[in-house]
Amino acid sequence: MADTDAVREAIQRYRQDPESVYNTWFTHGEERLKAFRTIRRGVMDVVTQIRDGSFPNDFRGSALETVLAAITEQKQVFQGAAHAFYWKPKLRIPDIYENRENQLAFGRFLDACLRASREEQLLAEIHRLDPLKIKGLGPAVANILYFLHPTLLSPSNTAMVNGFAALFGGNPKLGSWTDYLAMRATILEVNAAHQSLLSKDLGAIAGLLFEVGVGRLAMPGNAETAVEFEAKRQKVITARHQEMASDAAEESQHTAMQAHLVTIGRALGYDVWVARNDRQREWEGRALGEHCLRMLPAYGLPADVSQTIELIDVLWLDRNIGAVQCAFEVEKSTSIYSGILRLHDLALALADHDCHLFLVAPEKREKEVVAQLQRPALRQSGRQRIAYILFEMLAAECAALCRYGDDRGILSKIAHSV
Repeated sequence: MADTDAVREAIQRYRQDPESVYNTWFTHGEERLKAFRTIRRGVMDVVTQIRDGSFPNDFRGSALETVLAAITEQKQVFQGAAHAFYWKPKLRIPDIYENRENQLAFGRFLDACLRASREEQLLAEIHRLDPLKIKGLGPAVANILYFLHPTLLSPSNTAMVNGFAALFGGNPKLGSWTDYLAMRATILEVNAAHQSLLSKDLGAIAGLLFEVGVGRLAMPGNAETAVEFEAKRQKVITARHQEMASDAAEESQHTAMQAHLVTIGRALGYDVWVARNDRQREWEGRALGEHCLRMLPAYGLPADVSQTIELIDVLWLDRNIGAVQCAFEVEKSTSIYSGILRLHDLALALADHDCHLFLVAPEKREKEVVAQLQRPALRQSGRQRIAYILFEMLAAECAALCRYGDDRGILSKIAHSV
């Protein structure tokens, strides 16, 4: 195991690097936090599908695909998280699509983990699942469990396992629950020892393991790998640079679309709400939240549901009764699936508001948006349908919508239904 000073020095370098996943994902405003409730809701849908027998015999089109999509969009640290769940017919793995008993066991496991509140309950469920030896269903599930219990269970992937081996030695197996639990014990110990530099949320230390595992953060245990694969390492670094530049461009475009929606909503006579974490963003010298609501009406919802609604990009509310009339999620590469689930969550929580739901996306991603909105798991759920508006059309017609519109019906001129 690396000595305490070496680990501490690695953590400090990890925190100080502006392009590390600590700074681009873990502490990146509330973008990461938006995913927790939506993924929990998605896991509930998986359990329901399995229980009522509507879970398909393939990963594609299942509620599980939606959950993993919401996880993999969490930047580079979770790339590939869905691969373990792709149905591989020749290998019959993971064996939860055609074997009903295994499927039911998986559903019971997820349901129990959703309901658990204590560490011993979660560990007991893992120990119940492991002896079943469901082929292909290993600790990749930890990537789901992390979003249910981020202070108790750490995510796991190839890079994180490699990073763990480089930092602490040994040769842990990616597909072994026994090895995962042994790694978890060490991770908790190290995290507690360096908590002032990390977090109770195990995503912080998982990001450290990832950076070491991909060779971006050199340690004695991975120095040879980093040198041997220097070209690959430089490719990782270059990709991170490009991702940062892309993120900056996306943020600017995202802010512009929110500004247009604020302008149109107010011109049509609605009260406008801008996502709590975006109110101070500026567009053309003005804060997005200027002249917008400072608080949402009290809808009598649970605190976690209210917090989710407060993070929706833009809401238009009836000025007389405070009912939500329109909800908009502006698409970014790291928010599309979570955005869809947040909109559905809003419609479910405020079913009596007759709220119209919209995704706002760039024209170059129209086909992708249409495909996502046509997911069987969403179409079969009975939830309210979502329309979409293209960035280019919203920007071009903003002034005309303000001038000629009387209410939200004017959006039918630029919105597309799937």
